[in-house]
Amino acid sequence: MRLEKVRYEIKGRAGGFGLLSRFLLALFAATTPLALPAAVLARQPAQTATARTGAARPADANAIRPFRVHIPQETLDDLRRRINATRWPERETVADSSQGVPLATVRELARHWATDYDWRKAEARLNALPQFITEIDGLDIHFIHVRSKHEGALPLIVTHGWPGSIIEQLKIIDPLTNPTAHGASEREAFHVVIPSMPGYGFSGKPTTTGWGPERMGRAWAELMKRLGYTRYVAQGGDWGAFVVDQMGLQAPAGLLAIHTNMPATVPADVDRALLAGAPPPPGLSAEERRAYDQLVRTFKQVDYARLMGSRPQTLYGIADSPVGLASWLLDHNDADGQPAAAVASALSRTTSATGELTRDEILDNITLYWLTNTGVSASRLYWEYKGGFFNAKGVSIPVAVSVFPGEQYEAPRSWTERAYPKLIHYNRLDRGGHFAAWEQPQLFAAELRAAFKSLRQDGATASSR
Repeated sequence: MRLEKVRYEIKGRAGGFGLLSRFLLALFAATTPLALPAAVLARQPAQTATARTGAARPADANAIRPFRVHIPQETLDDLRRRINATRWPERETVADSSQGVPLATVRELARHWATDYDWRKAEARLNALPQFITEIDGLDIHFIHVRSKHEGALPLIVTHGWPGSIIEQLKIIDPLTNPTAHGASEREAFHVVIPSMPGYGFSGKPTTTGWGPERMGRAWAELMKRLGYTRYVAQGGDWGAFVVDQMGLQAPAGLLAIHTNMPATVPADVDRALLAGAPPPPGLSAEERRAYDQLVRTFKQVDYARLMGSRPQTLYGIADSPVGLASWLLDHNDADGQPAAAVASALSRTTSATGELTRDEILDNITLYWLTNTGVSASRLYWEYKGGFFNAKGVSIPVAVSVFPGEQYEAPRSWTERAYPKLIHYNRLDRGGHFAAWEQPQLFAAELRAAFKSLRQDGATASSR
């Protein structure tokens, strides 16, 4: 399927983690749709265009164009045909997942994908939200923007990771923008902005090098400025954690604080020991030694990241085969195994009253990758990033940290206080993991309310429009 065959309706102007160290770097050298302010939308002519590769850009490069998704039925039919035409290998020769995602797991997921799964439900959910596209630094950036009805809501930009997308954050939008419906106070409301990273989802695919977390951080600051937010906070997990760390280093005007659920806290001496495969440095506390052991374990589960970091263009198979793409996106690790235990358990869960991941939510994310043909373009982010991973970066602005037990490692408070000297919140949760917003949306939303509570006390943190 070519990207040109996927139609995105736009009303507007026509037109890491996993590697964790420099050693591994060397290896790969329920929401309420609320509109934008009238002053912003007034600049947009009520005109419909079809966005395809090579489409003309709007005359005003700063234009914010309302966006809707509509995938042609022929594209969905082609997806099912390709799933049904899969040439399967023999089953693994072991009784566990040590050779990769088990054949029986993928065959059952493919059966459901081809026969019962309905992309239109995901499409309707996306289209119930205000979505937009704007060009930043020469690239179209897609984003969701939901404004709270509550006076003084705090603007928040949230960044997803790999193998995720904006699908990861959909369940936290209503708890954050409409807190009174979820047992919280209106004084804890957020305006929420969720961009698709370059090369992911409906954002543009970079055609040149240079779109790493550093550049994304600058782009997100421009996006918030363009939306009229003069004071805001930023949140990220997985690659989103790298982006917010970079934003913390860049300290753009208006950024009050960041929150991360995958903090970069590893001290230099610990990082050196990990690089060398050496025993941990002496004097570590029990909590620090446990974190060291978790990082050692994680190093053994990141072959997918090594390949994307060194040879992303070689992954042609995930652009050609839906089942190949699904298997690749599933074979990600968390603290409880590879494939990630949270994802593996979701494959047998059809519904959840408390927000845990379900099989169709996993397929919503995989299908978005397929329909936008972003398996390879998303992988290039691993190649782009040349910095350290879990090592402390030197962020000096206020930082909030949430430590989930299913994360790649559980950052000790001692390391966290050293890495983020202006720590305004630190909390260890009893459930949730690497995909925290996706796995435990209510818990995650509560963490963000608590994380930024101190910034609201003087009532001076609301956006200026």
